[in-house]
Amino acid sequence: MNTDNIPPDDDKQNTPPPDPIQNLKKQLENLFGGNTKVEFAQPNFGGDFDEAPQDSPPSDSVKRIREFSMRPREIRDYLNRFVIRQDEAKKVLSVAICDHYNHVRRCLENPKLADAEYAKQNILILGPTGVGKTYLMRTIAKLIGVPFVKADATKFSETGYVGSDVEDIVRDLIKTAGGDVEAAQYGIIYIDEIDKIAGKADSGGRDVSGRGVQINLLKLMEDSNVKVVGPQDMLGQMNMMMSLKSGKKPKSSISTRHMLFIVSGAFDGMGESIARRMNKNSIGFSAERAPDDANPSDYLKFAETSDFVSYGFEAEFIGRLPVRVACESLKADDLADILVSSEGSIVRQYTQDFAGYGIDFSITPEAVREIAALAYKEKTGARGLMTVLERTLRDFKFELPSSGIKTFELDTSVVENPKESLKKILSENIGLRHGAMLEDIEKFAADFEAKNDYLLRFDDGARAKLIERALDEDKSLQAVCEEVFRDFNHGLAIVSRNTGAREFDIDESAVSDPGKFLSDLVVKSFKDGKDQ
Repeated sequence: MNTDNIPPDDDKQNTPPPDPIQNLKKQLENLFGGNTKVEFAQPNFGGDFDEAPQDSPPSDSVKRIREFSMRPREIRDYLNRFVIRQDEAKKVLSVAICDHYNHVRRCLENPKLADAEYAKQNILILGPTGVGKTYLMRTIAKLIGVPFVKADATKFSETGYVGSDVEDIVRDLIKTAGGDVEAAQYGIIYIDEIDKIAGKADSGGRDVSGRGVQINLLKLMEDSNVKVVGPQDMLGQMNMMMSLKSGKKPKSSISTRHMLFIVSGAFDGMGESIARRMNKNSIGFSAERAPDDANPSDYLKFAETSDFVSYGFEAEFIGRLPVRVACESLKADDLADILVSSEGSIVRQYTQDFAGYGIDFSITPEAVREIAALAYKEKTGARGLMTVLERTLRDFKFELPSSGIKTFELDTSVVENPKESLKKILSENIGLRHGAMLEDIEKFAADFEAKNDYLLRFDDGARAKLIERALDEDKSLQAVCEEVFRDFNHGLAIVSRNTGAREFDIDESAVSDPGKFLSDLVVKSFKDGKDQ
């Protein structure tokens, strides 16, 4: 028997095993058929962190953290540009943020410090809705330049219940960091509505999974390792396999040790409970007693650990949130300041919205106070400003862009009776509206010529008829023109072939009965063509 062509056993052993990714690609391509090609995107896990080369350049976020040198007063002053009031909250947050990122910077400079015991300054913010809790944290994260992610506690559930795993918020932070795991591990995780997961022993209490979510979050807030790719993320799992096949070794887990956790909530009902406790325990006059006419939320600044435990939180969970601060409820004067003084003022937004239509928007001081007073009645904090302004200006934003009006001042008469004020403004500027409509007609003619290479010349009668129809039907000139002249490109093509004409005069009859006008034009073109 000739064995010269039989490979040795060693060669058999060196035969590479089948590639599971290629097999999967073939199966998917066969499933979809045709010329379908399946490709898996290469994930960005921020580099090979388990075996990264020493000269691997850090990301911009990590570089900024390594160079962090801000002081609490600088952060407070920056926040003052965007957030009105909340002086105590700004002070507390500024100190906690500086302490945290100074510690992170020292750990990056000296990795041995990372193993030392350190009480992380996770933060609990209390306060009613619309006082700026989320805005404060977004502004700080933007200033520092670290990845930031926000989630509502109500989206999470204990493992085994329908909902999201608490670890998903860490994976969301990685996505926010563009897949950069190293940057994400120094990011900020902000969880709102934390009061909604307060547990109750009785069956008529809050979410039954609340206690389980607290326990899971408790582990996460200290020092936990979270898988970069979730167990249900099949595409992520396949991408991870591809990275391993290509010789890379992406980090499979991320540590939460240096992540800063901030939680917040309105804690409805806790203010009243604290007030009862303080009134019961006080003897004579107490220096820390809130005024008798205070808003119940004003008592939140006196919250103690026992108050949170009574509310339904585990003592261990609250213990992981050592930095606590209450935001103040906003008064009408505060809302007026927010409206005009903050760099993120909603008035600036409306000014830009109207400027997009060439309208110069302004607001009188009296109107500012009136809007603030109405917003205060909404009991939704700064969000009430948007509610009132949108309700007041909704019709103005719809009508003025087509009116030809170039300036608009929001005064108290507009706030008190928006519809009548709008009617009066449009009536007083009817000439400007006609001028804007004439411009729209010319714009349609220019667009028609650019698209079809035929020039339409409208006489005064045609223009007047188009404007009349637009007003009667409450339509824009663009919509009216498109409807009237929708068949003209085809009809004029026939006329042009017969006569060579590319310019056409449009009179009132063309608007009144466009079909007859176009038909007569086509018939005439055949006669003219024979005569030539």
